[in-house]
Amino acid sequence: MKVVVITGSTRGIGYGMADAFLARGCGVAISGRTPTAVEAAVTALSARHEGSQIFGQACDVRELDQVQALWDAAVGHFGHVDIWINNAGVAHSQIDFWDLAPEEIRSVVETNVIGAMHGARVALRGMLDQGYGSLYNVEGLGSDGRKVEGLSLYGTTKHSLTYLTDALVEETKGTGIIVGALRPGMVATRLLTGQYEDRPEEWERARKIFDLLADRVETVAPWMVDKVLSNTKSGARFKWLTPWRLAGRFLMAPFRKRDVFEKG
Repeated sequence: MKVVVITGSTRGIGYGMADAFLARGCGVAISGRTPTAVEAAVTALSARHEGSQIFGQACDVRELDQVQALWDAAVGHFGHVDIWINNAGVAHSQIDFWDLAPEEIRSVVETNVIGAMHGARVALRGMLDQGYGSLYNVEGLGSDGRKVEGLSLYGTTKHSLTYLTDALVEETKGTGIIVGALRPGMVATRLLTGQYEDRPEEWERARKIFDLLADRVETVAPWMVDKVLSNTKSGARFKWLTPWRLAGRFLMAPFRKRDVFEKG
């Protein structure tokens, strides 16, 4: 049984990947910042999958000792870890960089960058000791160098993950460890919509773009999971919203109405 650790997997794309890995017979370690969130996710997933496949451990990725404890607990429960996915991340309001509060800058950088570095350090050391394993960083807006006004901070953190991933591919050559990246594109999660909670007028304008470009978790997560499970090449970067897929969206827009936020 493949064993997967996913940081930030109590909701959103992380939870969706956990659900998809479980559906494919993997063991999954669920993690989030609070024990309450982890317990709720484990309970929900246990209602859909075999409970012995699921393990939960609270982990704040900003704290190295907690990340190490997550690895140790997963190994203690399952016996090994095959795949580690650095997914934990936070966003911020779409505002000018100079208007961001210092504490918000620190929180986003510590979670998105230092958290991923902690995960990579812990996972790679553990995988080198056991002689195998795969590490994936979940990239996002900014990873490809594209800039969006008001998201300078978030984009910078995600762009740094591209460098980190590529650097670790080089550093792990000859070790048998796989390092790669996942780009889920624009996914309809709270990470995307949360910044508009107090701005309903802006949300209505933004939603038109999101309905064209975004996808639901249940669409993207299984695709990414299948790519990870079938990959044998270090340096692979799996992108959901390819230029061809994006072009198709624009071509079909006059003929097909998409509503990715509709409750099914």
